[in-house]
Formats: sequence, C-alpha cells, structure tokens
Amino acid sequence: MHDEYTKNDCQWIKELMLYPGNLEERLSFFEDTSQITVPDDPIEKVIFQDRAKEAIRKIAQNKGHILMVGRPGTGKSMLANMFNQVLDDALGDYLRPKDSILAYPGKDKNHIRFTYQNPEKADQLIQNLHQSISSAREGVAPFSLSDQIKPITKVRNLLLIASLLSIIGGLFFPVLFTLTGLAGIGAIFMFIQENNHKVQEKIQRDAQHGMKNSVKHLEDMIPELVYDPRKDKDLMARVSEPDDRNMKGGFRHDPYQSGNLHTPAHKRTYLGAHAKSPVIYIDELKTLVKSGYMSDLLEIMQNKRFILEGGRNTGSGAADRAENELRAENIIIACCNHDTLSYLQSEGDGAFLSRIEDRGEIVQMESAVPETTESIRQVAQYIKQEVINLGEDLKDTWGAIIEKEGYEGVRTRSEKIFGQNLPKDYRLVEREFSRPAVLEVIKELRCRGNDRKLSSMLRPMNGIIKTAEFEAILENSPLVQPKHVRKALQEHLSLEGSMTREILEHKKSLKRYISSMTDSIGYVVGLAVIQAKSSGTMYGQPLPIRCQITVGGSDSVVSPGKTGDIAKAAAQNVRASIKKVLKKINAPAIGYEMHIEYIQAHSGVEGDSASVAMDVGLISDYIRRPVNQRIGITGSLTGDIVLPVGGTTEKVRSIMDLDLGMMGACIPWQNKYDIEPLLLNTDSEYIQDGEVPGIRIFRSENRCDPFDIFFCKTKYHAYAILMGLKKQEIEDRMAERSAQDLKFIQGLAKKNSSSDRNENAFA
Repeated sequence: MHDEYTKNDCQWIKELMLYPGNLEERLSFFEDTSQITVPDDPIEKVIFQDRAKEAIRKIAQNKGHILMVGRPGTGKSMLANMFNQVLDDALGDYLRPKDSILAYPGKDKNHIRFTYQNPEKADQLIQNLHQSISSAREGVAPFSLSDQIKPITKVRNLLLIASLLSIIGGLFFPVLFTLTGLAGIGAIFMFIQENNHKVQEKIQRDAQHGMKNSVKHLEDMIPELVYDPRKDKDLMARVSEPDDRNMKGGFRHDPYQSGNLHTPAHKRTYLGAHAKSPVIYIDELKTLVKSGYMSDLLEIMQNKRFILEGGRNTGSGAADRAENELRAENIIIACCNHDTLSYLQSEGDGAFLSRIEDRGEIVQMESAVPETTESIRQVAQYIKQEVINLGEDLKDTWGAIIEKEGYEGVRTRSEKIFGQNLPKDYRLVEREFSRPAVLEVIKELRCRGNDRKLSSMLRPMNGIIKTAEFEAILENSPLVQPKHVRKALQEHLSLEGSMTREILEHKKSLKRYISSMTDSIGYVVGLAVIQAKSSGTMYGQPLPIRCQITVGGSDSVVSPGKTGDIAKAAAQNVRASIKKVLKKINAPAIGYEMHIEYIQAHSGVEGDSASVAMDVGLISDYIRRPVNQRIGITGSLTGDIVLPVGGTTEKVRSIMDLDLGMMGACIPWQNKYDIEPLLLNTDSEYIQDGEVPGIRIFRSENRCDPFDIFFCKTKYHAYAILMGLKKQEIEDRMAERSAQDLKFIQGLAKKNSSSDRNENAFA
C-alpha cells in the first residue's frame, strides 16, 4: 500500500500557510468597507446565489414561476423581495390591476356575481345609487285627511245655504222656519266634524315629524367594492400560511342571520391573493402542503381563474358561492426546504413541480460556494450592506433625539441603557469594517463551510456583524477590528451553540478527571460536532471514548448507549480492520469481544467520524500502550485508510481553547484545506513528527501556546502521533499479545480438560 508521504505532500502542507497572505492580496482593493460600493441593482445585493439570480431575472422577463429550494438563511426571502422591487420598477405599471372588482347580489341570497369595472365609473355608480336611495329614504309623504274633509265641507256649505234660503222663504211661508232650524243644526254638526278631522290630521303630522322610509331592501342591492386598485398597490402578496381564506378569499360570518337584519352575501365577500396580487410569495411551502391547499393551487395555476366559494366549515357563509369566475393570473414565487421537496416529488407524481417547470424554474439555493476572488469580494459587499442597514436603523431609532438633544443627549441616554460611563466623544453612528475584520468574517464563513467553500447561510451572520458594530461603538473605535468580531462570535450563539458551550465546560473537568484517574490505555479523545437545525451552523466538541478488548468472548463488537446505525456500522468496520491486521501477522484465530463506550454522550452518537478514534483506543488497550490525551483525533476508517469527514474545522477549533489543555489534533489528509481558515490572523509554522507533516498554530501573541495539527493518511500515522509507535512496532506488539492470548486460552482449555477428567474419575 502506498502510504508514504512524498516531497509534494510536504510541499502542499507548507503551501497551506500561504493562504492568509493570498487572501489578503485578494482583499487588497480596499482598506476598510468605506471604499466598497454597493450595486444599484437590487438583485445584485443578494450574494453567492448566482443561479437563483439568473432564474429570477428570467421569470421577471416572461412572467413565469419559481421554486427556491434551500436551507434557512440562504437568501430566499431576500431574493423574493428584490424580485418584487425589480419587477415593480420594470413592469409594475402594466402588471398592477387596473379595474375595480364589484360584488353584486346573485340569483338568490347565497349567490353573488362579480364584475370588473373602471374605478372611477364604479365610484360614480355606487355614489348615484346611494343618492337615489337617500332620496327615497327622505321622501316621506305628509299625512292628510283632505279626502274626508272635502265632502264634509261641501255638505256643511249646502246646509248653510239651505238655512239662508229657508229664512227668506219663512218670511212668506212660516212653516219653512222649521227647515231653517234643521239645516242650521246639520251645518253645526258638519262644522264640528270638519274640525275633528283637521285636529286629527295635525296630530298625525306632528307625530310624523322626522320619520323616514325603510330602504334596507334597496341598500342590500347596492354592489360592494371588494377590490380597489388605487388603494391596494402592493405588487406582491406575502403568504406565510396559504389556505382558501388568504389565497382565494371567502365570505365573512354574518352575526345577524334572520329577520330584517341579515347581511347579504355580496357585502360579506372578501378577496384573497389570487384575485388582487400579480405576484404571490409563499414563504414556506410546507404550510401549503399541511393545509391541503395544493390541489386548489394546481387548478388555479392551470386555469388562471377560479370560482369563489364559501368555507368548508358549517355556519354562515358556508353555502355562499359566486356565479361567475375571478381572474387569477399570478406569478408564483415559492420557497421550501429539502424535506418538502421530497414530498412534492412524490405527491401527485410531481404535479406542482411540473407546473413550476412549465413556466419557470426550480432553483437549488447554494448552501456553500467555492472561495474565489469574486465570492470574497461579495462578502465585503455584504458586510458593507449590513453597515448601511445598521446606519439606517440608528437614524430611525435615535434620529429625533440627535436632532433635538444632539449626541450629548444620545450619550447620556446610552449610559443609562448600558449602565456604564461612555467616552465624551461617543457617537452613535455606524462603523466601517477594517480589512482584518472582514478577514475574520470570511474565516467564520469558511469554518462553517466545507471543502474550501464559504457558507451561504448568512442570516446568522447578520446578528454577528451588528454585535461587532456595537462593540466598536461602545469602545468608540473608528473601525470594527477583528477583536470585535471575535467577541461577537462568542456572544452570538444559537441554542445548540449555547448548549455546546455548557457541554464543553463539562468536558474540561471530565477530561482532567479521566487523565488523572487512568493510565490512558484505551482512552482516546475523539472529536464530534453538533449542527444547529435552524441555521445549519456546526459546533465542535471533544468526545472522550473508552475502548477495551477482552479475549475469550464472542467474536463481536459492543457499543452500548444511544449509538446510531452509522456509528454501529463504523464500529463493525473497525473490528474488521483489526481482524485484518491479526490475519496479516498470522495471529491465531481467537475470539475477541470489543467494547466501545462514548463517555457521558447522553444525547447519543451518530456518524462514522469516530471510527479512527475507536480503532486507536482498541489497539491501545490490546497492546497496552497509553494514548496521548492532549491530542484529539477524527476521521473515517476504511481498512487502513483514513477518509475525510465533515465539520473538521469546527472540531479542531473546539479543542483549541487553552483552558481545555489540548495540544493538537490528528485529522484526515484530505481535510487539510479545512485548516486554512484557522491560520487567519494568527502565526503558524510547518512541523513534522517522523514522516507525518503538520502545522503548528500559535494561539497567543509572541508565538506562545502552540497547537499542532497533523495530517494522517492511514491509521498507522495516527498510531505514530498518539502512541509514538511505528507500523512494525504495532504489528509486533499485536503478534506478541495474540501469542499470549493463545497461550492463555490453551492453558484454560487444558485446565478445563483436566477438571473434566477428575470429575469423571470421581463419578
């Protein structure tokens, strides 16, 4: 097996130390971020996601759809917002709806009709209807008894005339005076009747004062303006929980459902995003899947129109329905994670994905990008953008105080907030990042990435940048320096990071205790990593492992506790690797029971990155050789070869804390480039232990507190670093141990055989 190091291998390790200088040369175009310009194009403010930006521009051109798939913090929401801004500037005046939507009563109380109409004409129509109804309401006719009074007046007048004529006739014919009396009495009676009717008429008119006609039946016929393009001007609707109510619309509940108080269906109508918004941004597609709206969305995307119906629940509004269709010519921008994408691929044979691809694209968001000159330039641009954003936030928060009280008032008020005296020349203004501070951010992005890549999950970095800004402001430093960024990194931890810090404190005392109480035989310090579910950030931590080989048991490997399937498979691979060596040295076939214990790993262990550590621990116990407890190790073992693992940078960085007492680490050869970010803003030198090359990093100033990192190709290189033995020495000791075990087994078998003979003789 070609496991020897060559001159080129050593040269490659030496070239790693050129990384800090090469990176600084790439950043030589600025001294601090004040010299960096931010692009005017909003889409170019999103960094790293070139493929997604290209797709966004295409769908803006042809009004297509897009599905962005990626982990949180990679810029999906920011791209959607920038797309909205660009599309609004370019085509907003054409895409934005021009017509108002009116809802009219339908064929019965549960049906309505929609019409699209010019907003001015719609306003005039509704205004005219209201005026007409108002006139009808006020047009109450006065109460009148004139039809009853007029006949009485005529009769009274006739009786008066008859009385006068009878008086004249009585002068000639006295008998006519009798008629005069009767006519007079009748006239008086009619006069009283006439007055009674007039009084009654006056009483009724007085009681009628202020009364109006009931016109509710007419008001219920007035159309309802359910969408006005002059008021609702947003081009994009942001929907976080898509369902029928916020996507299609519906009918509100009517609390007055009977009598003359009920509200007609068209006046309880409201519209959702489909009818009002040219662009619909669905933030998390998983919620759409959970709400069961996927089938409706597929139909609307296909037909570009829909019928508004009542809710699926019972009660008021459930039976309401539109008689005609609403237009729904929407551009769909959707985001999801990979677990949702897997569901979409199987659901309906990928019908939704097919709709997206028909008129758009499905874009995989980059979780990490190669470290190139362009990507480094984008990091500097990103930091500049965050500096500008912080400046705007400070103006919004403190602008009124600065204008009224000046910076002296800001300083006084800030002292009350921070509980400490601030410099007299304290100014609450944003600070630019120095070039070394930018290097520190790039270092963090490299540590969070793998394989010489920068992490694209930038959302967690926003808080770190702002915290570093405030650290510089509190010190009244003219620029943000690396120390401010490092302090911000210590303070700005996710939940998993905070837990890791607590675990690390526990590991310090645990490691010291184990080192003081054991001979270090079978004990090895592995390196583990925890990944934050929300941000994807990885946090390393030491993982003490205890290994033991017992002769005479079943030929097996035992790993108790919450060990995952991959970790169990790795343990089996280690067992096979050790048996291969035993076979190579012609060791006798003896059953060995191998025990592996992850010390106080209460949350369980998964993955194969501890397989080299397990192998070292088992061999240590087998040949009774102590392991150097001040050097950690990680790597995946396949036969004798050490293969690369993930999170190497974070694993090594986690044990570089001086309080932990670690002096170095062994990592796989193919993970050598993961050490590059640890060389930034530090001193380092090339070292070599035997034939194994490495790099020494000085953790303190004046080249103090060295930390050695060795690059191992095979497990024998790890043996050499951790146990100080070469390959032949290891094999010789293993052969010696196997011979002892064979002698022990033979002696035990002979003793058992003799015991059996004695028992038979006694019987």
